[in-house]
Amino acid sequence: MESKNPEAARHLIFDYRLAKLTPAQMAFCDYAVKLTLHPQDMNAADVQALREVGYSDEQISLGVQVISFFNYINRVADGLQVDDEPWMELSLEDWKQQKAPFRKS
Repeated sequence: MESKNPEAARHLIFDYRLAKLTPAQMAFCDYAVKLTLHPQDMNAADVQALREVGYSDEQISLGVQVISFFNYINRVADGLQVDDEPWMELSLEDWKQQKAPFRKS
């Protein structure tokens, strides 16, 4: 949100696939989702795919550390029942309503 681009921020919050990202940025977002939701399925091909879109090993390492840190912090917050931020408390229906204007036709 610090980008001063509310539309881009909404896309990144609700569905990054609708944001105007470069192929390299999209690849890293896809990587982050896989690492977050299916870490047991990560393999060398995932890292190679990031290299092929231009990321260096250092950039990949730093990215993995950031992704993992946020996953860790979220697990700690969930485990300790830390309250969500107000924008995170939307019902599924409200979330869909906020997301709807940004869907591709």
